[in-house]
Amino acid sequence: MLLIQEEKSDTIMPILTKEQAKALLIKVLSYSKANECEINISGSDGGNIRYARNSVNTSGAVSSTQLVVTSAYGKKSGVATINEYDDASIEKVVRRSEELAQLAPENPEYMSLLGPQTYGPDAPTFSPITANVGPKERADAVAKSLAVSKENNLNAAGFLENSTGYSAMMNSKGLFAYSLSTDLAFNITMRTSDGKGSGYATRGYNDFSKLDVKKDTEVAAQKALASVTARAIEPGKYTVILEPTAVAVMLENIFYDMDARQADEGRSFLSKPGGKTRVGEQLLDPRVNIHSDPWNTELPGNTWSGDGRPQQKINWIEKGVVKNLYTSRYWAAKTGIKDIPTPGGAIMEGGTKTLAEMIKGTEKGILVTRLWYIRTVDPQTLLLTGLTRDGTFYIENGEIKFPVKNFRFNESPVIMLNNLEELGKAERTVSAESNQNYLLPPLKIRDFTFTSLSDAV
Repeated sequence: MLLIQEEKSDTIMPILTKEQAKALLIKVLSYSKANECEINISGSDGGNIRYARNSVNTSGAVSSTQLVVTSAYGKKSGVATINEYDDASIEKVVRRSEELAQLAPENPEYMSLLGPQTYGPDAPTFSPITANVGPKERADAVAKSLAVSKENNLNAAGFLENSTGYSAMMNSKGLFAYSLSTDLAFNITMRTSDGKGSGYATRGYNDFSKLDVKKDTEVAAQKALASVTARAIEPGKYTVILEPTAVAVMLENIFYDMDARQADEGRSFLSKPGGKTRVGEQLLDPRVNIHSDPWNTELPGNTWSGDGRPQQKINWIEKGVVKNLYTSRYWAAKTGIKDIPTPGGAIMEGGTKTLAEMIKGTEKGILVTRLWYIRTVDPQTLLLTGLTRDGTFYIENGEIKFPVKNFRFNESPVIMLNNLEELGKAERTVSAESNQNYLLPPLKIRDFTFTSLSDAV
């Protein structure tokens, strides 16, 4: 497959409705002479505000749009993109994709395009409140955050961004899909003036009205003030309570590895000798249940995948047993396994206790706000290494006794989920590594392995 891209930034289009997108895609498709043709169009419109050292330093708006044309002759395909939509430009980009397809080598894994699909009702991904957020609303929210910082004599650095986006696709076999969504992301780091204390909070939603900037900033401020006099304690195996932000960066490595081809080819922790996989095996604590659901009200997602396959509610891990793996259409056809596309998000069922209640019920342990700089040590066991950050505290007799210096850890999320002691109440959180949104509970884990101390705050 060959690809070429052309961009002209002076022709940005607004968000298109379903009817507008469909009409434009029909026009683009009418120019096609290829055996098969797929058209994708997307656009976004939003704004952001960034602040550091207790003052706003940037405020901006970002709008973008892109049309992608894929033409195919047999197993040869070519891709061209553009972002202006007059008739001459549309015809030019279609011709270019056809030229590239004729020049391209055959792709032995090329799959013929899907026909019309049924996607079910629209997912609750769009919020009019978020779509109407402008510079004033963002500035008012940040003002609340800065007020907390100044009241506590702290230095704040944060970022708030909201956007509205759409995507649509149509092909020469009659498939049409459309989605509209809004997104909001907020993160805040608080530091003491001497640089010895640090706190952090992050949130992501579809609905701006769910964001409480003042409350989240107060959490980060409390952690910053409480972490100033951090003590060094010996590395080793400890009972830990991982907040959802820390859980996210560990568990997403499990999600990434649930690809059927990787497992079949011996490239993941789900692989077995002889090309077999561990689907159907009890790999984790029976309390571990992970699924995805485009219609979940707290973590809604797209009802169709990038290649046009419908998304459904899928149980990936049920009572600790691996139930399903996602796959490409090619690998599903080759192996005869279930044809399940990659999900847009993951949800782990939790318990009923709050984080405070979990701390109160812990005799000895360590509270971890955040994990970062995650790297893979051993793909076969999913052994990871990384560091704690932005507030690590020692718990004794149900109370936070004192802050501790940060650790480097070596731990596998697979082993971690077999050392599960307790699950808290699930909440929407954001991975600091990937910026992906998840719905996850805080977890109490025994024998979590800290290997060394870190001087980083």
